[in-house]
Formats: sequence, C-alpha cells, structure tokens
Amino acid sequence: MKNIAVISGDFINSTQYESDLLKSLMKLLKAEFTAIKSKNTPDGIYFSLFRGDSFQGVMDNPVTALSTALQIKALVNKTMSNNTNVTSKTPVADIRISIGIGDADLDHNSIAESNGEAFHFSGLTLDKMKQTGAKMALTTRLSEVNEEFLVSLRFLDALTNRWSTASAEVVYYLLKGYTEQQIADELGRSQAAINLRKKAAGWDEIQLLLQRYEKVAKNYFT
Repeated sequence: MKNIAVISGDFINSTQYESDLLKSLMKLLKAEFTAIKSKNTPDGIYFSLFRGDSFQGVMDNPVTALSTALQIKALVNKTMSNNTNVTSKTPVADIRISIGIGDADLDHNSIAESNGEAFHFSGLTLDKMKQTGAKMALTTRLSEVNEEFLVSLRFLDALTNRWSTASAEVVYYLLKGYTEQQIADELGRSQAAINLRKKAAGWDEIQLLLQRYEKVAKNYFT
C-alpha cells in the first residue's frame, strides 16, 4: 500500500473558549482546508471537521504534512477573540496536532470510515498528547524516525509556546509562500517590522526543521 499522512487535531481547553471564538475558529479552519486543497491540486488532500472542536485530514503526499500542520497551528494562534484587548499579544486559542504516516485503507468519500496504520498512529498519538502536553507530534512505523522527531518537535513546541499573535501571523503567511514585502503590504506594516517578527518567531529554525522533515519523508515514505 502507498504511504499517506493523516493529520488529527483538536483545540486545547476548548470548553473554556467563548462560543463565538470557537465558532469563528471552526469557520476559519473550514476555509483554510479549502484553500490548502486548492493549492495542492492534484495531490489528494481531504479534511473533515468533528464534534465542533477537532478535525482530521488525509494527505496522499506525506512530504508536506508538517508544513501543513504548522500552517494550521499558526492560523489558530494568530486568531484573536472579538473581546480581546487590541494590545494583547498572547494567543487566545491553541491546538494539538498529531501526524501519522503509514499505509491506509482510504475511503475518499468518508474519512471517518477509513482505516489503516496511518489513522491508528495519528489517533492514538493524539490521545497520548493530552497526557504529555505535547502540541505537535509525528508517528510512523520506523522507530528511528519517531525518536528523531520526538525530540525535534518538542523543541518546536518550546519555540511556538513563545509565539505572540503577531509572530504566528507572520509564520502563517511565510508558510503560504508570501515574501516579507507581501506580508508587510497585507498587514499594513513595514518590511523591517515583518523581518523583526520573523526573527522573533524563530523562522530560520523552523525552516531547518521543515527541510529535515521533507528530506526524511522523501527518503522513507515516497
């Protein structure tokens, strides 16, 4: 069977969110999933929303799974509540995301009815993350890959835990392929300000991690 990536995610402490915030986040995720699918055509990408606070996605090409997961996280972290003070810099919402890579019996018409090791890896790891406090995780059938990214993604968590909404916003647009000047134009800021936010977000380190992940994914899973 062909390897696929399954991305499972849920909001952290979603019962504490204002109802309007959670509804807004789910609406934003739905729109983001549509944009991701459109951008990655003809690669097969499928997303479903569940229970009002979680989602699952399937990607035929595992190589872009981590960058896609991080883009989703950045989208959530940059979102502000309508009741949030405009000077607030701390994200009001966060999400945990588990990536599972392996084979699968995929029903393109119903992710919920699909099965296989990629789904098991993703779902079981997401459950464990609720106990460990991890926010980004990767599980495959290869122990050496799991061990490497257990460490790498914990460092990523430490980095993203320090993000402000402004940092998350810049990373979000960088992951979408925007240049610094394009982001500056989008946000009505100077390019110099965007550059400072990019550095504060740890973008150089994030790029190194994404490059390493893509190399490993190409070597083992394509």
